[in-house]
Amino acid sequence: MKEKFVIAQPWIGLFARLILGGVLFVAGYLKVSAPDKSQMAVRAYEMLPISFANVLGLVLPFAEVAMGALLILGSLTRVVAALGGFTMVIFIIAISQAWARGLNIDCGCFGGGGAVEPGQTKYLQEILRDAGLAFLAAYLIRYPVTKFSVDKKPIENTSQKDVA
Repeated sequence: MKEKFVIAQPWIGLFARLILGGVLFVAGYLKVSAPDKSQMAVRAYEMLPISFANVLGLVLPFAEVAMGALLILGSLTRVVAALGGFTMVIFIIAISQAWARGLNIDCGCFGGGGAVEPGQTKYLQEILRDAGLAFLAAYLIRYPVTKFSVDKKPIENTSQKDVA
């Protein structure tokens, strides 16, 4: 069974890399051209001072595009997966607090954002989606070597016998 996993692991990693990277890239790309909407989406969570929320709304789309592109390429996979996973955890916290406080907002994950009609929120689906993406990030942190990656395979430790 372990042998099968060793063979499948780089392919599973490729799948995880492309899904997480693709979601981050598309989410950021859809927000880059609409900075005012991105800022509004961050402000709608009512968690941060307005000035900081506005800065985050400007920076976040570019960070998502960069993380997504690096994951798709397979460059710095472990580091970028950790940043992507951390981002997903922050998104889960933000969505959860909005839900707990009774805010009626769109997450703004793929553009848009802001107030929505009561009953039009999709908090549970958004939390489950982001939890799944965080799981993919955790997998990539554990197994960063994947198929079709520009990352080099880690150098294996050599014992003293091999050196002598």
